[in-house]
Amino acid sequence: MTHSILYSFRRCPYAMRARLALAMSGIQVELREVVLKNKPQELIKLSAKATVPVLITADNKLIDESIDIVYWALQQSDPEGYLSDLSEEQLVVSKQVIANNDGEFKYYLDRYKYADRHPEYSQQYYRQQAEKILVILEQYLEKNGYLVSSKISIADLAVLPFIRQFAFTDKAWFDQAPYPNIQHWLAEFINSALFERIMHKYPQWHCDDPVTIFPAMDT
Repeated sequence: MTHSILYSFRRCPYAMRARLALAMSGIQVELREVVLKNKPQELIKLSAKATVPVLITADNKLIDESIDIVYWALQQSDPEGYLSDLSEEQLVVSKQVIANNDGEFKYYLDRYKYADRHPEYSQQYYRQQAEKILVILEQYLEKNGYLVSSKISIADLAVLPFIRQFAFTDKAWFDQAPYPNIQHWLAEFINSALFERIMHKYPQWHCDDPVTIFPAMDT
C-alpha cells in the first residue's frame, strides 16, 4: 500500500476534522468519498460501525475514531505546531474542550438540527442546551484568541466543523446571537484557503475508480 486510505463524507463534521488534520500535517491519503445511504461493502467489512471517517494506514492499521485520526496525523507531522506547540496545561484543556464537544454539545446539536425527530422538547430547548457549551467557547476565545492558545491548534480543528453545523442550522439566529468571538472565529475558518481545500467535492468512490489523492498537491 503506497498511501493510507481515508473513507470520508464531505459534509460530515467528524470526517471534516480528519481531513483538516491530514491537510495540515501534509500527509497525503487515498480518499474514498462515501455516500452514506449507499455505503461500500469495503467500508462495512473494515469497521463494525461502518461510519466515516475510517483510516487504513500504509502499514495496515485501522483507525475508525475521528479524533484518533487527528492525533495520528499530527503525531506523524505537525509543521504548524497544532499539537506539538501546546503546553501540558493546554493539552489538558484541549482534551476537555473536545470531550465537551463530542459529548454534550453533539448530543444537543443533533436534536437541534433534527428537532422533528426528537419531539420530546422544542428546537429552541435543544439550542439553549447546546448554548451552554457555546458560552464556554466564547470565554476561551475572548481570553486566548483561539480556543486554548493565541494561534489555531488541535482543539480548533476538532471543534470548528461542529460549530459550523450548529451555525447553519439557523444562520439568521446565529448571526445575531451574543457570541461575537465565535462568529469571528467561524467566519475566519469558513473563508480560509484551508476550508476550501478540505471541502472540495469528490464523486462517490467505487472500487474500480482511479485513485484520488487528498490533499492534492496543486490545492
